[in-house]
Amino acid sequence: MKNHLLIATACLLGLLATTGASLPYPILPPLFAASTPNNLNHFLGLPPNLLFSIALLINPLGLLLGNAVMGPLSDRFGRRKLVLVTAAGAALGHVLTAGALAMESYPLFLAARFGTGLMEGQAPVVRALLADKLEGDLRNRALSWFNGALHLGWLFGPLMAGITISLGLSVPFYIAAGALLLGACLAFVALDRDKAHGHVGSWLSVARERHAFNLLRHEDLRLLFIVQLAYTCGVTGFYEFYPLWLVEIGHFDTRGISLVNVGLCGVMTLSAAVAGGPSRHDPLRRSSLYAVAVALAIACVALGNLWLGLAGIVFFGLPHAFYNATIQAWAADRFGSHGLGSVMGLLSTTFCFANIVMALGGAVLTLFDTRLILLTGAGLSAWAAWRMRVWRWDDPAPVVKAAIE
Repeated sequence: MKNHLLIATACLLGLLATTGASLPYPILPPLFAASTPNNLNHFLGLPPNLLFSIALLINPLGLLLGNAVMGPLSDRFGRRKLVLVTAAGAALGHVLTAGALAMESYPLFLAARFGTGLMEGQAPVVRALLADKLEGDLRNRALSWFNGALHLGWLFGPLMAGITISLGLSVPFYIAAGALLLGACLAFVALDRDKAHGHVGSWLSVARERHAFNLLRHEDLRLLFIVQLAYTCGVTGFYEFYPLWLVEIGHFDTRGISLVNVGLCGVMTLSAAVAGGPSRHDPLRRSSLYAVAVALAIACVALGNLWLGLAGIVFFGLPHAFYNATIQAWAADRFGSHGLGSVMGLLSTTFCFANIVMALGGAVLTLFDTRLILLTGAGLSAWAAWRMRVWRWDDPAPVVKAAIE
């Protein structure tokens, strides 16, 4: 298929996936922080902050498993088939989430969010599809544009939640389900059939034997995982808990959180549109500098007043977009021989694992002060920046190649 149609379809799938995934972020904090008890924020008599943290954790747990296996499965059974299955499955998950909210069933809500996360693990499949079909600077730019579409989904999801929440708590999730089904139909028409390749075996055996964590047997990929985990712990701690910080510090409601998110995701989307260009500086050096800027932005939220925190939230989108574009293109160039689906799956899985780690940490730290989890995230991102700097000098591989191709 032609390159522009491939890129447009990939970006649309990314937009629809994260639009649905980001819907709960402005909806849940006011719901669980509400003074009026309901079956969601007082389930089994547990503290609302603990229930909120578990609600945040369960979707990334599904994403963790999905991202770990979807890339390798696409290496074996084909990218197109996995894209269609995951899009339809995520739509079903949103329908179940809507039903859980309508019934105020906390267990069903957790089950629906887990299943949705499992099916939303298609990002490594789409990234591998782009890396398979494109080369050089066009591939780097396409990966950055795909990231921009993901960021734009994080804008549209909360914004749609803020606009439609007055129609009912379940309405945004029904809209997301319908959009994903339309996206699956478009992908069915637009994406070429691809041949299954790679290791022979059933879906279950490939998922068990070829999951992304198998790459950790290689020393360099273990180091990439450790550094990426530290950085993404800072990012996910910020994503998960800045809405709660807005509620506690600024008394924001769902619409207020959505507006702040518009600023953040707007900056990320615009930055991603230009972040994939060539550079004379090696990728690890640039990634280190971007990680320092991200750490500073998160620290502004944790340590500043409301206005400095708001500035930090919006500014965060700029270096984070450039970091993502740089590290993904570099990883594709450096480790592509291990299977692009698996490598992209490892990066995405690391992000999901970080979500779980920070949700668990937040479940404890927010019982004392929400700012503690933000400070922890800032410190971890700063450590990642330092470790990338050390890796750059110790690494004998030609790190400049990916930047100048």
